Amino acid sequence: MPFRLNPVPAFPSDSAFQINIRKAPAVLALAAVCIAGTLGCQRGHNPDAVATVNGKPILHSEMEKRYQDTLGESHQQPSKEQADIVRLNIVRDLIDQEIVMQRAASLNLSASDEEVDSRINEIKAPYTQEEFNKLLSDKHMTLDDMKRQIRTGKTEEKLFNKEINSKINITDGDITNYYNAHKPEFNLIEPQYHLAQIVVTSIPAPPQQVGNLQNSKATSDADAKKKIEALHNRIISGEDFGMLAANFSERPDNAQSGGDMGFISESQLRSEPEVYTAINKLKPGQVTEVLPLYENSPAGKKAVGYAIYRLLDKEAAGQRELNDPRVQQKIREQLRNVRSQLLQNAYIEMLRDQARVENYFAEQIFKSGVQ
Repeated sequence: MPFRLNPVPAFPSDSAFQINIRKAPAVLALAAVCIAGTLGCQRGHNPDAVATVNGKPILHSEMEKRYQDTLGESHQQPSKEQADIVRLNIVRDLIDQEIVMQRAASLNLSASDEEVDSRINEIKAPYTQEEFNKLLSDKHMTLDDMKRQIRTGKTEEKLFNKEINSKINITDGDITNYYNAHKPEFNLIEPQYHLAQIVVTSIPAPPQQVGNLQNSKATSDADAKKKIEALHNRIISGEDFGMLAANFSERPDNAQSGGDMGFISESQLRSEPEVYTAINKLKPGQVTEVLPLYENSPAGKKAVGYAIYRLLDKEAAGQRELNDPRVQQKIREQLRNVRSQLLQNAYIEMLRDQARVENYFAEQIFKSGVQ
């Protein structure tokens, strides 16, 4: 039997709708006014709420905080219409989030205080208390804000794992069919290098755009060189490359994934001869010396900082066969991720259909726009 967040009560019998017209002209008149006005006869609601999900309010303050986080440090203010579009999308996201949280609670899958505190302790581990407080401040968060985010994320994870991911079955036949349909994708026309990097630059950036866990940023070329050399010494001394990248690398798009750059083709790598030469001396697991980092400009290449590269793996050119465990694992993960995302979207749509949602903010926008 499909689940239902809000069981819909059975309709009353026809007799319950019978109205003595002679005794109820006012009722009919009021009904006519409501039909004509469509949205004009709603029940009153909490003025601080922008929506409700099964009677639980989503507050204006929640919407506005998310909106301000979306704006970040941008100095360009959107028009009223653009701002309202963003807010409408935020309210929709908050509604979906609340629907998911209520479903998880009904299945006793809400994240516990112990799970939230454990994750907080993991995040705090690399920091002193003062550094952790600064991290929260730079992210414009309080400790309670972080706990709420973690609780939401872990609750969603538990729900989706139980209701969706645990039921996804990728068969050997699925893998074979995918491989046969995409065989050219597994034919490497040139060697591929799986690399990770730690980057330090002297280019100014606001704290929230630095991207590493420590919000660590060099402020000059001398500072950048000193920082990268200290990190190189720590790597040589045996500290974990990925952890140092997550905490100190200044490349926002991959710092928190341990500096993982994915696979780089040999032709791409050859465009940086100094990097290519250094990496070709390595065995998997080894790191380069500190190398200069350049960016292209109209005047040519310009030195902007320093980098350390780690060779994670190297794949020779040629066709990868289906019996290669790496090929099977890659296909399995890709199929699982695609199916999981599809089913999550469908699942949330089902939950939304079964919930009682009132979006007061949308109604307010619509009314003000058609007057």
